[in-house]
Amino acid sequence: MHKIRNICVYCGSSVGADPAFIAAAKDFGKILAENRVGLVYGGGSLGLMGAVALSVLEAGGRVTGIIPHFLQKREHMLESVQELVVVQDMHERKRLMFEKADAFVALPGGLGTLEELVEQLTWVQLQRHDKPVLIADIAGFWGPLLALVDHMRHQAFIRPHSEARFLVCDKVEDILPALEQEFAEKKKRRVTLRPEF
Repeated sequence: MHKIRNICVYCGSSVGADPAFIAAAKDFGKILAENRVGLVYGGGSLGLMGAVALSVLEAGGRVTGIIPHFLQKREHMLESVQELVVVQDMHERKRLMFEKADAFVALPGGLGTLEELVEQLTWVQLQRHDKPVLIADIAGFWGPLLALVDHMRHQAFIRPHSEARFLVCDKVEDILPALEQEFAEKKKRRVTLRPEF
């Protein structure tokens, strides 16, 4: 059976306005640890980013944090993770996060989270990789983005033959099963692709 070993989670370095966001981050971290799936994330200890990492660690799971040196203090680098990689810039951070992950999940977050998510969706659309990408629409957070993607389709900027393929879940407990199913299906027909950074 093909199994996901590591999931890259993009999410905010603040907790956001809705308590459902941090609850989801903590619950997902616990789920990852219980299923022996490693977390790859941005290396900070603040906000949802810190909550998901600490939850994985508290439940006995493994965490890889990747952080640029200029964010070590600003995002309060979490030094208790099993693997901590300090890189020179954001490009190197994103490259390593991509290389170490089998799938990607976007929890609620700000512009950085949005940028990382959209980059992965673009690479899928351009057929630079076929790793699963999932939008965790916790408390409807990503609704405006999903509506915008639909609008782009209706306006013929996303054409049927170049679809931006992704999964959407609104419950944390559904994320890993959805990714595992997609990962197994893609693994059967996988052609190895690599984004160009």
